[in-house]
Amino acid sequence: MGLLTGRVAIVTGASKGIGRVISHVFASEGARVVCAARSRALVEETAAEIRRSGGAAIPVTADLTNEADVRTLVETAVREFGSLDCLVNNAGDSGPTKPVQEYPLDDWLSTINSCLTTTYLCTRFAVPAMIAAGRGAIVNISSMAGKRGLPYRIGYCAAKAGQIGITSGLAGELGRHNITVNAVAPGAVEGDRIDRVIAAQAELRGISADQQRNTFLDRAPLRRMTRPDDIARMAAFLCSDHARNVSGQCIAVNAGEPT
Repeated sequence: MGLLTGRVAIVTGASKGIGRVISHVFASEGARVVCAARSRALVEETAAEIRRSGGAAIPVTADLTNEADVRTLVETAVREFGSLDCLVNNAGDSGPTKPVQEYPLDDWLSTINSCLTTTYLCTRFAVPAMIAAGRGAIVNISSMAGKRGLPYRIGYCAAKAGQIGITSGLAGELGRHNITVNAVAPGAVEGDRIDRVIAAQAELRGISADQQRNTFLDRAPLRRMTRPDDIARMAAFLCSDHARNVSGQCIAVNAGEPT
C-alpha cells in the first residue's frame, strides 16, 4: 500500500512544474487526484498521464482566484471521488524580477492573488469537506524566499511569507477538526522558472548567469538545487498518517540552506 492509499487529494497548479510532479507522486502513493489549473489542455494532459500509469485522476479547469470556480472544484472532487482528504496549495505565479521602484502595481496584485488568494479560497471551500470526512491535511507550497527574502522579488517574497503565516494561523484553527496544516519551503528548484529568475537577477546585478547561479548554490551545503520530486515526496509525507502529529510547521526542502 502507498502512503496515501484511500485518500482523495486536490493539487492546484497541476498543469506543469512542481504541481504536475506532485500530482504524479500522490497518484503513485495511492491517492485519487483532482488536478486543478487554468490551462485546460495542460491539466488534462497531467490527468491523462496519471491514468495511463494506472493511477486515478481527473482534471478540473479553474481560475482559482474565482469563488465560483473553487466551489465547483471542491464539489467535483467530492462528487467524483466521494470525499476530500488532502489539499496541496501549489498554484501561484512567480511574478517579475524588478527593483521596487519599477515594480508595477498590477504585477504586485497579480502575484499576491495567484499565491495568497488561491490558497485562501481553496482552503475555505475544502475545509467543510474535510470536516465531513473526519480528517484532512493541507500543504501550502511556500518558498525560502518567504523566510529570508530575495532581492528584486518583493511580490513573490511577500506572497510566500503570507503562505507561511496562513499555515500557522490555520493549524491553530483547524486542529480540533483533525486537520493538519503545514508549509513546504523549497530552496532554488531545478527548472525553467529558476533559470528565468537567475537570468533576470544576473542582468540587474551586471554579472553572468553562472555567477548568479552560484549565489544560490553557495547557500546550500549540499551544493545542489532542489528537484520537484523532493518537494512532492515531502508533501506526500505531510498528507500521510506518518505526519498525523505534524502541524503548523514550515519545512525547508533546500539542500541544507540555513533557515
